[in-house]
Amino acid sequence: MSIFNQILSNQVLMSAVMSWFVAQVLKALLDLWTTGSFTVERLYGNGGMPSSHSATVCGLAAGAAFARGFGSFEFAISFVLAMVVMIDAMGVRRETGKQSQLLNLMMEENFWNFDNLAEFQIKLKEFIGHTPLQVFCGAVLGIIVAAVAEYAFY
Repeated sequence: MSIFNQILSNQVLMSAVMSWFVAQVLKALLDLWTTGSFTVERLYGNGGMPSSHSATVCGLAAGAAFARGFGSFEFAISFVLAMVVMIDAMGVRRETGKQSQLLNLMMEENFWNFDNLAEFQIKLKEFIGHTPLQVFCGAVLGIIVAAVAEYAFY
C-alpha cells in the first residue's frame, strides 16, 4: 500500500484533518454572512467561530476513541492534548488577541506621539484566541465530523 493510501486510510488522522477543514470553511462562511464580504484569510487563519483548533483536536480524540476505544492510550493522549489546546485557546491566546486590539487602537491614536511612527505601522493580528462558545462549537463540530467519518467511511 502506498504512503498516500496509508494516510488516507488512517481514520484518526482523517477525522482530525476533516474536522479542521470543515471548521475553516464554516468560519469563512460565517464571516461572509456576518460582514457581507469574503475574506480569504478566514479559510486558513486563527480565531473566530468555530474554533478550528478545538475542532481538530476533538476530531482527533473522537477518531481515536472510535478507532481504538475509549480505554486506549491513543484516546488518552488525544484527550489530554485536546484539553490543553482548548484551555490555551480560551486563556493565553484570547488575552493576546485582546492586547493586540488595545495596542492597535493605541497606535491609531498615536498614543506615544512617536516622530517615527511609520516604523510601528504594522498592525498586530487580533484574531488569535477564542471565546468559550467558539471553543465549545469547535469541539462539538470535531466530534460530529469524526462520528460521521466513522460511520460513512470506515
